Amino acid sequence: MGSTLTTIGLPVALGIIMFGLGLSLTPGDFARVAKQPKAVIIALGCQLVLLPALCFGLVVLFQLPPLLAVGMLLLAASPGGSTANLYSHLFRGDVALNISLTAINSIIAIFTLPLITNLAITIFLPGDDGLGIQFAKAVEVFAIVLGPVVLGMLVRWWKPRFADAMDKPVRIASMLILAIVIAGAVVVNLDLLISNIAGLAGIVVLFCVLSLTLGFLVPRLFRVERRQAVASSFEIGIHNATLAIVIAQTVIGSVEMSLPAAVYGVLMFFIALAFGFVIRERKGAREPASASAAM
Repeated sequence: MGSTLTTIGLPVALGIIMFGLGLSLTPGDFARVAKQPKAVIIALGCQLVLLPALCFGLVVLFQLPPLLAVGMLLLAASPGGSTANLYSHLFRGDVALNISLTAINSIIAIFTLPLITNLAITIFLPGDDGLGIQFAKAVEVFAIVLGPVVLGMLVRWWKPRFADAMDKPVRIASMLILAIVIAGAVVVNLDLLISNIAGLAGIVVLFCVLSLTLGFLVPRLFRVERRQAVASSFEIGIHNATLAIVIAQTVIGSVEMSLPAAVYGVLMFFIALAFGFVIRERKGAREPASASAAM
């Protein structure tokens, strides 16, 4: 049962999610990057450079066991999840920028995810040749990430009305399948999860909070407008935990390595929601102050 969930259920759930992402993408989402390069470059810099460095520092600080340490860096290397678009919409971010960043990130991750994961394995599991993402496995990552997205984009190009009609049902179906698969995986690996959750909760919460904060403050520091900073924050702070779990369990073959992403996947929803209210309240608090100053 557990093996079936891992080898079939999770990849199918991820494939449907990525196909749903493809249904919402057009070539214009990639072309838009050229129109707002500053926001995109800063967000990608945070995603590709700052986050892995931050995560590495946290892993060393919390002294995680090697497999969990690699799992955290695998999570940090994963691109933004499609949930980022929803949070960005709820808290008035630039959703178009989110879509563009998710599209670009998903392509870049094909190269950076194996690179960062292999580097982490070299540092934390030296001499373990059985783990890692070699060329054949990198091709597998490519197929898992990009194949369904390209298929979804082709469907949108060929049958745009059908793609629009299917967008919501595919999103609902992907969430339902994912919930069932994750629930099943949790039951199967319950003892392993319980024995590690206490040690993982602290670093996962801190990593998520710092990711969201960096994603918001760094663009603002470079004078990126607020709506784009909100979009950047959720894109950088909300990772595709499902992808990290699939890579760990089916590509690398380590359930333990997938635990950080599993814990993160549950806690992230609440942390991102709270963060959204914090940055919304900060905006609201400034407006009365500026209004009274004007009087």
